[in-house]
Amino acid sequence: MASSAQNAAIPAAAEWSPASWQAFPQAQQPSYADAAELAQALAQLSELPPLVTSWEILSLKHLLAEAAEGRRFLLQGGDCAESFDDCTSPLISNRLKVMLQMSLVLVHGLKLPVVRVGRFAGQYAKPRSADTETRDGVTLPCYRGDLVNAAAFNAEARRADPQRLIRGHARSAMTMNFVRALIDGGFADLHHPEYWDLGWVRHSPLQDEYRAMVESIGNSLRFMETLAGEPLGSFQRVDFHTSHEALVLHYEEALTRTVPRQPGWFNLSTHFPWIGMRTAALDGAHVEYFRGIRNPIAVKIGPSTTPEQLQRLVDVLDPEREPGRLTLIHRMGAAKVESALPPLLGAMKAVQREPLWVCDPMHGNIETLGNGVKTRRFANIRSELERAFDVHAAAGTRLGGVHLELTGENVTECMGGARDLTELDLARAYKSQVDPRLNYEQSLELAMLIVRKRGALSGS
Repeated sequence: MASSAQNAAIPAAAEWSPASWQAFPQAQQPSYADAAELAQALAQLSELPPLVTSWEILSLKHLLAEAAEGRRFLLQGGDCAESFDDCTSPLISNRLKVMLQMSLVLVHGLKLPVVRVGRFAGQYAKPRSADTETRDGVTLPCYRGDLVNAAAFNAEARRADPQRLIRGHARSAMTMNFVRALIDGGFADLHHPEYWDLGWVRHSPLQDEYRAMVESIGNSLRFMETLAGEPLGSFQRVDFHTSHEALVLHYEEALTRTVPRQPGWFNLSTHFPWIGMRTAALDGAHVEYFRGIRNPIAVKIGPSTTPEQLQRLVDVLDPEREPGRLTLIHRMGAAKVESALPPLLGAMKAVQREPLWVCDPMHGNIETLGNGVKTRRFANIRSELERAFDVHAAAGTRLGGVHLELTGENVTECMGGARDLTELDLARAYKSQVDPRLNYEQSLELAMLIVRKRGALSGS
């Protein structure tokens, strides 16, 4: 049963509507040339069915509240930016497999339930550092993700096309439909985690450790079912939720709805939207939009965020201190996490705030090589994550989750890891259009590192 806090509408400091963001300074928004074309697309989008339900949203909010209390651990991961062309069954199922494998490792090692949230079924837009891109003397709008325009470098591809909002909704719906069908059909049955195997397990240096975990879980389930005298149905499926950066506000507004027997407004494009660092201005359109929706929400914070800014931001976004409402995702970089994170933890303790703290060890560790290729070093990702655990332990706060850019494919985009990928390896299978992702092996290795680090801190 939902708590009274969950059923209470979020009060607004001033009048709010799904469109009130339009009166505020806007960052990272597409520039549409034809206002009538945009209005027509948004009218169509606003009539399409929602992608998630209010009860799924409120259920996730409850799980996130438990994660903030240390009773669960959040695993949030997926592509840096989805592409329409990647809406295929092998790519979706492999992405789901690696998330399930990681959660299996975490459940086994942490002895905690895991909240699984995919960075997919809507992650079609990306913020950019510049509005335009110049090649060989030709300047065009930058590529902002498939929800806005196309990656090809020509004027037609780079035009902000409102019809892509409709296509984004359709691709998100197809992705979510397939994920739900897989889970409801037994794809995530804990009795058969061997079904989640990707081909790498037969060749990886980590295979023995992973196989031992699978065997241990299988033996434990069989033991419990022997005692119970019947199959444990709750282990035949898992909960899975979706998230994306709610960047293109016209799209989010069109999918913000009221529902019967629930007060307030819900963003029904995703369970768990977040605000990125580039759009977290207190007087900006994104904060105005986010303060009025009832979803659990997250905010990315970095080394430039001051304690005072953070205190004001959480007061605007979570004035009622609602359990599960607010997640703070820190992305500092390995070199800055030990100096930049403690003041922010202290700022929240000073005002008796206990948000769900999550570490994003990816975005602060991007580097560009001499040939212009962007990559991340696994050693830096690991270092930031381990140092974040230490900083929280020293501050008396709790790191309750991790936020990762990853894929279920055998890409070579991040250097290092169990196979010690080098700069020369990147050319072999570098597929990302935007930021480099962990491949399936590096993702599972990171899950194992989380378990070891938490175990070391707890003395277990």
